Amino acid sequence: MPDPTDIAVISSALPATLTFIFQRLERLLDSRAAEPEEDVALPGSLVGTLQLPLQPARDVLQTRRGELELLQETLADYAHGTVPVDISDQRLVRNLARARGALEAIYGQHLTFEGEDRPASGPFVHQRVTTLSGEATGIDSDKIAGNSRVIQDVQTVDAGGKLIGMRGQRNTRQ
Repeated sequence: MPDPTDIAVISSALPATLTFIFQRLERLLDSRAAEPEEDVALPGSLVGTLQLPLQPARDVLQTRRGELELLQETLADYAHGTVPVDISDQRLVRNLARARGALEAIYGQHLTFEGEDRPASGPFVHQRVTTLSGEATGIDSDKIAGNSRVIQDVQTVDAGGKLIGMRGQRNTRQ
């Protein structure tokens, strides 16, 4: 889970960050959850480039659905303006950090905002393999745009094994 202090440094952008995160929670919990989300209003405080459309990993979404429901319920009063959004509200900061961590796992992308010391927003893959006998590719896409990051921890690659970090037709910085 991200450190709540990561979000604490973005006090001026907190309302926009809350709105963005809460909208993603709502989308993931409605009937269109597994559909790619193409029309995403990105906050100006987002650092880096998200790979759009946002496509949730269905298995991760299913595993974390209960957590998302609790986070949506916890953040609803803030998102709807019933409770004021205040950076000194540690409950809010903690739950925003939890929600962001869940969203990052579901979308496979970092969500980073201005003032944070963490990887820029964008796709990431972290593979852990003890022994690789066949082929493992971190990212394979026609177009790889923005800040993409692949980390591969492989202990042993057998003869004939093939490890590819990133493969794509075009790598761009959007």
